[in-house]
Amino acid sequence: MKIINLKLTNFRNYEKFEITFNDHLNLIYGNNGMGKTNLVEAISVLALTRSFRAVVDKNLILKNKNVLKIEGNIKNNYENNYKVIINNEGKKVKINNTKVPKISDYISKINVVIFSPDDLKIIKDTPSIRRKSINIAISQINISYLQNLNNYNKILKQRNAYLKTMAINANTSNEYLDILTSKLIDYGLKIYQERKKYYDLMNSLITKNYLKITGSNNLTISYISDFNDKSKEELQKNYKNLLKKDLILGKTSFGIHHDDLEFYLEDMNLKIYGSEGQQKNAIISLKLSEIEIIKTIKGEYPILILDDLFSELDNEKINNIIKILNDEIQTFITTTNIEKVDKNLINNCKVIKINSGEIEEEINYE
Repeated sequence: MKIINLKLTNFRNYEKFEITFNDHLNLIYGNNGMGKTNLVEAISVLALTRSFRAVVDKNLILKNKNVLKIEGNIKNNYENNYKVIINNEGKKVKINNTKVPKISDYISKINVVIFSPDDLKIIKDTPSIRRKSINIAISQINISYLQNLNNYNKILKQRNAYLKTMAINANTSNEYLDILTSKLIDYGLKIYQERKKYYDLMNSLITKNYLKITGSNNLTISYISDFNDKSKEELQKNYKNLLKKDLILGKTSFGIHHDDLEFYLEDMNLKIYGSEGQQKNAIISLKLSEIEIIKTIKGEYPILILDDLFSELDNEKINNIIKILNDEIQTFITTTNIEKVDKNLINNCKVIKINSGEIEEEINYE
């Protein structure tokens, strides 16, 4: 999968912008604040309809403008035109100028794997950050996963609201709650099974990739879930036993919305005991494994974005990573310092210098 070109209108600091990309390596450089990350962010929004940065959609729109448009031609077996339009009321997506009614039907069309400095939060931060990373990864390879997740969250919201009603009204019936709980379990089981299958596959790959980057250690991911191979009958008992607690809390205290991941080097929990370098290498290994999973499931490599990689890792590790990458993977790397890139690696590469939301220089190394 390759992105041939990109057209931006009122996105971040790009008012009107068009560019054509190299099929292999695109190196984007310039000083901080010039728009390097904004450019690769636009690619992620085109693919996922959302930014990989912690920002609400309307803040992606250029100041004093009402609407942004991101458009690009994507080549896999065929070439298709994709478009994301965002305004203050929401967003819509189009393929070949035809509106796609459901965002969930659009998301799996363009596959992208992203590494940015914020991804270190996957290990360091809260379980919700890790669940977000799970959801983005699996939704790209499984359309029904995102639909099941949306349905689960809808039922969860309804169940929580009804628990609050039950807590203040003694005349409410348990029958409706039982219906909601049964639906929650059904969707939760589907999501749990997909997550478990995904991390079983991930663990068959991530140790190998960590070894290639660092030359040592055994990296694994532990998937933690309340569902943990339980049957529907066992889960129904769990929810029944926790009803009093849920009524006091006014929310559902059990379910896949509490799922989490733990990263281990041998027997060492990286969140608690890992150095920052070990955590960075683990996340890069995770991303490289995501690439392989997408290739295995969908038969083609995703687009790879490595944002500000050179500020996060030493040159040896960076060059090890670039050497791992298959020539078929279209890769975007942003950096403030082009001198850190091994000159032997800049073959079949496009170098793009960005200055204040405009292209200052383009060089193609064939």
